[in-house]
Amino acid sequence: MDMGDMGNSSSSDSMGMGSGSEHACKISMMWNWNTIDACFISEQWHIRSKADYAGSIVGIFFLVILVEWTRRASREYDRRIAKEYDGRVNGVAAHDSTAKLDAGAGVAPFRPTLVQQLIRSLFYVAQFGAGYMMMLLAMYYNGGIIFAIFAGAFVGHFTSSWDTVGHNEIVQKDCCC
Repeated sequence: MDMGDMGNSSSSDSMGMGSGSEHACKISMMWNWNTIDACFISEQWHIRSKADYAGSIVGIFFLVILVEWTRRASREYDRRIAKEYDGRVNGVAAHDSTAKLDAGAGVAPFRPTLVQQLIRSLFYVAQFGAGYMMMLLAMYYNGGIIFAIFAGAFVGHFTSSWDTVGHNEIVQKDCCC
């Protein structure tokens, strides 16, 4: 097989990383603090100035906060549809004399409707997709990026998780046990 026809360009030349007047992407799989000429996820996310880097750090910080608030919105949506179901079940039981007699028989478990499950899945895919992007960003081992991810997770959790404290310990008033 003759390999002479294949050309001599390297993969770094074809990806815009060749020598010349343009700035090459600095991609490192080891801990680094690269700012200028760092590239993240694609060639289009090429940091050409300190302002670009600062904007990326701030954007990643707020992306992580948004993920935490999406988790909160998902929890609140789940609680809302479960509460609506409980209201319908309790409303029917209050007006149905046979339901009062069979109160010990139990109620069918809650199953979301197709539309409700679609909305729940949209919340999930938003969280999953953003989490995957954060993981890809962390794999560049850039100190600023990793710090932005951790700081965003801290602020996001701090501001959005107040709803979960003691939530499992609440006992319903109509509970007999």
